[in-house]
Amino acid sequence: MTYVDATRLASGEAGPDAAAPLSVTAINRLARTRLETAIPLLWVTGEVSNLVRAASGHQYFSLKDAQSAVRCVLFRGRAGNSEVALANGQQVDVRASATLYEPRGEFQLQVDTVRLAGLGARFAALEALRRKLLAEGALDAARKRPLPFMPRAVGIVTSPTGAAIRDLLRMLGERMPGLRVILYPTLVQGEAAPDAIAEAIATAGRRAEVDVLIVGRGGGSIEDLWAFNSERVARALLACPIPTVSAVGHETDTLLSDLVADVRAPTPTAAAALVCPDRRRLIASLEQLWRHLQREMARDDETLCQRLDHLSTRLLSPAQRIEMQSQRLALLRARMGRRWLDEAEARVAQGAAALALLSPARVLKRGYAWVSDAEGRVVRGAGALAEGDALDLHFADGVVPVAVMPPRRSAAT
Repeated sequence: MTYVDATRLASGEAGPDAAAPLSVTAINRLARTRLETAIPLLWVTGEVSNLVRAASGHQYFSLKDAQSAVRCVLFRGRAGNSEVALANGQQVDVRASATLYEPRGEFQLQVDTVRLAGLGARFAALEALRRKLLAEGALDAARKRPLPFMPRAVGIVTSPTGAAIRDLLRMLGERMPGLRVILYPTLVQGEAAPDAIAEAIATAGRRAEVDVLIVGRGGGSIEDLWAFNSERVARALLACPIPTVSAVGHETDTLLSDLVADVRAPTPTAAAALVCPDRRRLIASLEQLWRHLQREMARDDETLCQRLDHLSTRLLSPAQRIEMQSQRLALLRARMGRRWLDEAEARVAQGAAALALLSPARVLKRGYAWVSDAEGRVVRGAGALAEGDALDLHFADGVVPVAVMPPRRSAAT
């Protein structure tokens, strides 16, 4: 038997009056293709019934109203991220795409998101508020304040009877026994909760008796947590002079308070870990730092001792230093003595040379002589002599004694 290709039929190449019939698979595929093309992703509201949670993690259910019902499937990946736990009889809105389950030819909705019915308008208002705060800069990371490392006191805004306060007190007590904790009790759900939460935050800010403020509650449905999406709570967090931590619900819950607070904690227990250091880890860290300090001090001490030993080898006793200075002084004296002697010898040599130039002996060698009387005195002129005086004539090569004779008469007389 010949069958018409469903792809050709969908594209218009084969008309509906074609002689060859379609296979069941082909017609189901054609129907699925036409459905997925014609019907966009949309929101559908109804009551949950016939809910089945398969071992695979997928969830199958019907969505019905007074006149009709439609099969739905919520696959495991989407179900794990859903904020709503499905239950029979629940009124929900689902965002889904229309499709056809080909093996059985069943029309169904493939669900993308589930929310409790009636929250559509509230979510729209919440998104408008988020955009408003974003435009004001209230959600900017730059305005977020750091949490104190070692708070003297921790404040908690939550219900005094809820699970959150028990978890917080237990964790804070384990991490830092004796830490002062102040509870600012408040409603955490219901119509009066937003005003009560905002007033508790304002009270903590006015009293200024804590260093950090945790605002939150335990888990619940999105309706139970909705008070933390209110503008009154957001404005109170923005105005609070104390660094704030939002700890609402479970890790998958994200509320407006999480966006506005200085820090978001996924759970109340995690908030306690954020605001308070673990005493045991602090002690271990201090012990490690002390050991490191001791090692560094010992290393410095060894280095200083080695340096001292090196310097001590260069250190002299006063007696040794005096002896060295005495030797140095003697050396300097010897040097000074040799210098003076050299200078004296030079002066003597210079004087001897000058004296040699003036020496009478040099004159006598040129044929001159000098006269002395009997007493050895130099006779400087003839007028001092008398006849018969004994004289000595001093020549270069010796002395000749002579006597003064009477003057010779000239031949003319």
